[in-house]
Amino acid sequence: MSSSLDPAIAARLKRNPDGLVPAVVQQHDTGEVLMLGYMDDEALARTLSTGRATYWSRSRQEYWVKGDTSGHRQWVKEVRLDCDGDTLLLKVDQEGPACHTGDRTCFDAGLLDG
Repeated sequence: MSSSLDPAIAARLKRNPDGLVPAVVQQHDTGEVLMLGYMDDEALARTLSTGRATYWSRSRQEYWVKGDTSGHRQWVKEVRLDCDGDTLLLKVDQEGPACHTGDRTCFDAGLLDG
């Protein structure tokens, strides 16, 4: 499927060598950070057009819509691009856990002591 991302948006993105931009995912009403995913132009275009968070799986080398297999959908409320153009912020309404481990957030593994 060819990218249907708005050219003005595409021009603002700074992608890594694999053509990906990291996407920090946050619960829209609480600010809780849920997970980190990666998007290419097509994943971002699908996310913007459907309102469902779509990512590029680096391990499986395919697109995945969050919740299609688990039922733990992410309904996108807004998408923001940071000032450098190299990171996306998705504010979502998360249904159920965001992490594949079953935790609410992928950042429940504990604090790192320094």
